[in-house]
Formats: sequence, structure tokens, C-alpha cells
Amino acid sequence: MNIINRLKIIPRAILIFSIFVSCSSLSTQKGFYDPINADLLEGEYDSAVVKLEQAREKNKFAEKDRFLYYMDAGLANYYAANFDTSNARLTMAENSAEELFTKSISRAALSYVINDNVLEYPGEDYEVLYTNIFKALNFLAMDDAEDAFVEIRRAILKLELLEQKYVDLADKFQKTADEDTVVSGIKYEVPDVRFNNDAFARYLGMHLFAAEGDYDNARIAYDYLKDAFHSQPDVYDFPLPEMKYKSDNGSILSVVALAGRSPVKEALNLRLRTDKDLNLVQILYDGPDSSDIEYGHIPLPVSEDYYFKFAIPILIERPSAIDRVFVKINGEKAGQLQLIEDIGNVSQETYEARKTLMYIRTLARAIVKGLLAHEAKEKADTGGVGGWLKKVAIDIGTDILENADLRCSRLLPDRIYISDLELEPGVYDITFDFVDFEGNIVESKSVEGYRVLESGLNLVQAFSLK
Repeated sequence: MNIINRLKIIPRAILIFSIFVSCSSLSTQKGFYDPINADLLEGEYDSAVVKLEQAREKNKFAEKDRFLYYMDAGLANYYAANFDTSNARLTMAENSAEELFTKSISRAALSYVINDNVLEYPGEDYEVLYTNIFKALNFLAMDDAEDAFVEIRRAILKLELLEQKYVDLADKFQKTADEDTVVSGIKYEVPDVRFNNDAFARYLGMHLFAAEGDYDNARIAYDYLKDAFHSQPDVYDFPLPEMKYKSDNGSILSVVALAGRSPVKEALNLRLRTDKDLNLVQILYDGPDSSDIEYGHIPLPVSEDYYFKFAIPILIERPSAIDRVFVKINGEKAGQLQLIEDIGNVSQETYEARKTLMYIRTLARAIVKGLLAHEAKEKADTGGVGGWLKKVAIDIGTDILENADLRCSRLLPDRIYISDLELEPGVYDITFDFVDFEGNIVESKSVEGYRVLESGLNLVQAFSLK
């Protein structure tokens, strides 16, 4: 039996469902983030936290979207220096991710006919990874190296298990497809997961080992860091930064700066055209100037020729005014920070594996919905204005149901810069200058009266989201 036979009531119900189910459950609501992001860009971090909590009170975050609330509340509180609250929210995000992932897979049959917005959102892999990394930064800001170490290890373990996660996911999707005669020809290939080693996590681990005097493990962490660059050139497509974790002439001060805002999901609208004579499904770009340009195609036996809309989410970069970051010690330039992590690259690479499976699955859903709509329109074609209106209603209902799932964290930064400075133990005023492409200072952040210790970890953090 196939999905169409199991769900014969759906064609007639498409319009009814569209009317009675709130639009917020069928499409991603993201406009409420605008004032939150505006506050963050203006440095009004406490206000951003308040507005995010108000958004939750107004049910802008549905229960199925609770990962997003926990994640972005954790980030907003990090920016506001509410480190305990940030960790509490990020812990809830991490804990909910696995539970919600399991639920979203078990309920995937529902989205086969509606869309993925109705499912629980378990977070993208890069989002779940950065729950641990930001928890580590929170603990370091609170001088808790031991718990920071725990978070770094958890982040590393997640990446080691990532490839197997997608093997299992592809197997589950393939089983669903094989049980359905309409889309049984679709094959869920296991995508390559080309990211399994995070350089910034290794960097933090390296300094944590060195702070304990464990220079052997610090060196091993450094070697893993170098391997992250050498083995993952698509993620680390910039030079390996200079780093020091041991000094014979003083102490090491590690300077960490976060800049910009990470990519967000936007919809790529496509059209699906089938050819029953060629047993071919063709995917075309949807647009007035590009409707004849092919996005892709797959060989698949189909019973009808039809042509209709569907959409997939893609990650789009957000512009940043910041090009470089400099550090001053007691008002004197001490050097330029170097890029160690492009979160945009990490998000694109880790998302690519899931996007491949989601694209195939969305295509299968589009084929099923297209056939359902085609059958419904044939039955509704009773002639005259009445029949025409029924067919228009079915087309409108089908389009309403077809919305890309654009849920994602909108508060992550985009790049991480570092510098390791050799200093004598003492008290210093440290200034971060975030500079644009023309050399103008976009924003400065200062850490006054920081005490550099002779032994132990010395690490300062600053950020600018502009």
C-alpha cells in the first residue's frame, strides 16, 4: 500500500486543514526576532533578553520549537554576561535536542503530506555543537576550568558520532520510501560528513591542559587542531593561526573575540515537473527569469505529468561590518587577532549532510502531494465556475501547505578570532577593536583590570555582532 491510498482523505482536506490550522504551524515565524537582533546590534543586551522572554510569553516559540528558545535564550544571556542563566538555558537546549530529534523522526509521516514546520525542531548539528562550546566559554568567564573541560569533551564526542547519526537517519528514511509504491524508486544516499574535528574546541582544550601543567596533552590537542585545518579544507579555508600554550619568559594571555552573525535559513523555491514517458522527475528553479534552469533531476517512474511548487531551506550569509580585530594592552597595540573558526563554514558543512537527506525527502513529499492534488482536481472538475473554483482552492491549499522549514538559531556569531600573547604576570587593561574593511573602528570592547596569573589559565573574551 502507498501513502496516497492510506491518505485518500487528504486531497479534500487540504483546504479545510489550511483554514483551520493556524498559519504559524505551517510556516516559520521569525519576524519577532527583528527587535531582539536590533538590540543586540546596539549593545542593548539586557533589553534583548527581556524581549526574547516576552516573545516566549506571547507564544512566539511553540512547544515544538522549545530547542530554539533554549538555544537563543542561552546566547542572549551570554551576551548580557548572565553566565549562569546562559548555561541553564543551553543545558536545556542540549538535553532537548536528542529527545526532539527522536520525536521528529518518529512523526515524519505527518510531514510527508503537510510540511516539516509541524514537527519538533531538534536543532541543527552545528547549533547543538555550539551549546557545549558556549557553555565552555561561560564556565571560563566564571573561572570554572573543570566544567569548561567537560563541555569541550562533549563537543568533541558529538562530532565523532555525527557520521553514524546520518547513516541511521538515511536508513530510516529509506525504509519509509521502500514501503511506499509511489516513491519507492527514491534512494537516500548517505551523505559524506566532512566535519569531525572542531579547531576552536581543540584550542580551548589545549589551553586548559596547559593551565594544569599537562603539556603532553596540550601538545596532542594542538596536533588535533592542526589536523582540523589540514583534513577539513572546506571548513578551514584560511591559514592556521599562530598559537602558544607555553612561555619561558612570562605568562600566556589568550584573547578570544567573536564577530558578526551566523547564516540563517531562507527558502529556495523550486518547481517539480514529471515526465511519465521518460520516467523522470525534473526540478527547476522557480522564478520569472530562471524557470527553465534545471536544479536537478532523478529517474523515477511516475504515473502522471504534472508541474507544481515546492521549497527547500538553504543557509544564507548575513553581512557584517567587521573585517579584522585588534587588541590593545594598556592602550598600546599588541597585535591583530587571527581567525580560528568560521561558524558560517561550520554551519554550511554540517548542514549539507542533513540538507541532502531533507532535499530528497521534500522531493518525495512534493511528488506525493502533487499526485494527491492531481486526483482531487480531477474529481473536482465538474465543469463551470464551481468546478474551476474547487480546483483553484486545491491549488491554493497545496501551496499553503508547502513551506520550507526555516527554523534556526538567529543569535549565533559568525567568526571566532584568537591571539596568544606573552606577558609578565600583572594587571592589565585590554581593549578589543573591531575594525571594518576600510580600517575604521566599528566597535571597541574593554576588559579593565584583568589579572594575568603566573600559572593557570588566562583567557579574556569579547564580541561584536555588527
